Amino acid sequence: MTVLDDRIEMAEESAELTLDVMFEWLEKMPVPEGYKTEIVGGHIFMTPQRDTHWDIIADIYDQLRTKYPRKRVKSDVRMDYPGHLNGFASDVVALAEGSRRNDKGLWLPEDVEFVAEVLSRSTAGNDHGPKKDAYAAADVPVYLIVDPYAGEWHLHTLPEDGKYHACVGFGFGEDIDLTGTVVGLTLKTDDFPRD
Repeated sequence: MTVLDDRIEMAEESAELTLDVMFEWLEKMPVPEGYKTEIVGGHIFMTPQRDTHWDIIADIYDQLRTKYPRKRVKSDVRMDYPGHLNGFASDVVALAEGSRRNDKGLWLPEDVEFVAEVLSRSTAGNDHGPKKDAYAAADVPVYLIVDPYAGEWHLHTLPEDGKYHACVGFGFGEDIDLTGTVVGLTLKTDDFPRD
């Protein structure tokens, strides 16, 4: 029996398509090493990890670690967000103190204090669209989008009623001032590489 046969059989047995079913399918598929897999609005996206992408993620992670313990900073870990079939593996997530997991072992989106996504050309629309909407719906207080192609960043804050009500953006080299947010620190962007 092939992976496709397994997926069809699973779909026929399941009356409802869920994130758990979709992630089960992905676990059985031969996803190439070095690819990140997410489900956004019920659509599966696989993107290769590039050096530039990873260097920015690592830089943000290192800077967050000056405030957050290692166990509260995550990268590429599945979290389910509000909306239709949204199972994201965000580039960087910082969790609140006392964060907890649900009965499936997944971190809860209401415990997220900060999310950063580093754009890939093929999925940039997700980061600026449905993922931003899902983070706002989950009341994630700080959402940062980093664009290595344009050499700029966009900070979204003040989520309310499923939208971010504040947005500021600057080029690499300008500090990201998060001192007025729950994150409470400043991120340096001088060393963010460009693609």
